[in-house]
Amino acid sequence: MKNKRILITGGAGSIGSELARQLSPNNKIFLLDINETDVYQVREQIRNEVHDHWIYSRTGDVRNKETLRDLFEDFKPQVVFHAAALKNVTPGEEYPQETIDTNVQGTANMIAEAKRWECLEKFVFISTDKVVNAHCIMGMTKKLAEGLVTKAGHEFVAVRFGNVLGSSGSVLEIWERQVKNGDPITITDEKMERYMMTIPEACELVIEASKGKNGEIYILDMGKKVNILELAMKYHPYHPQEIIGIRDGETLSEELMTEEEEKRAIKQGRFYILKP
Repeated sequence: MKNKRILITGGAGSIGSELARQLSPNNKIFLLDINETDVYQVREQIRNEVHDHWIYSRTGDVRNKETLRDLFEDFKPQVVFHAAALKNVTPGEEYPQETIDTNVQGTANMIAEAKRWECLEKFVFISTDKVVNAHCIMGMTKKLAEGLVTKAGHEFVAVRFGNVLGSSGSVLEIWERQVKNGDPITITDEKMERYMMTIPEACELVIEASKGKNGEIYILDMGKKVNILELAMKYHPYHPQEIIGIRDGETLSEELMTEEEEKRAIKQGRFYILKP
């Protein structure tokens, strides 16, 4: 992907900021995020790494239609990576309306504004494996948003993957903080397992998924699931552990596709592709 004007929502987040780093050498990048401090720091860090990078940012909310209208009018993005979301399960269960407003209405706002501009070439929505047989508010809202994207038109595509190691709020980040504080590592359940990948790997594959079209859903082949207890033993083998039990909205295991989706998925390289 070269010589494109690229808008990244959620640009201060783990996925959004890594997308900016990978794409900034050959493109013009504009970041949007409600987190004023972090989105500014991401912008400045990338500028300092290579001084001729064209990267700007704006503090703003995808819930605000006027903000999106101004941004699209000023920047006229050709490619949009929509990564802005409320992604944590427990807060989503506690304050569901906030998650609905950002994940569903915010995505609807982005789609509506993007469709107004002839310059748009590709709109990539970052989804999650929690949409499959969703048991939590976060998963349900991302499922609704995924549905909006798949019906939006030729330029729109979604990409679905599992947990990202080292991302903001991820289990490794929590464990590092607990170890630093001298607290035991918390394990939700000894049988809990998740699909795992790194931030750079996730972003490389998100960029590759931008080749999709017509509301296709790209599902990354993430190999085998990782047992969370075994993961803890690998990273901190001698640190005490504490089993705390499953919280509201959590499940012991997650899947990348439903049984119906598995039957019609087309394997292509490292992806399974679902056509609407």
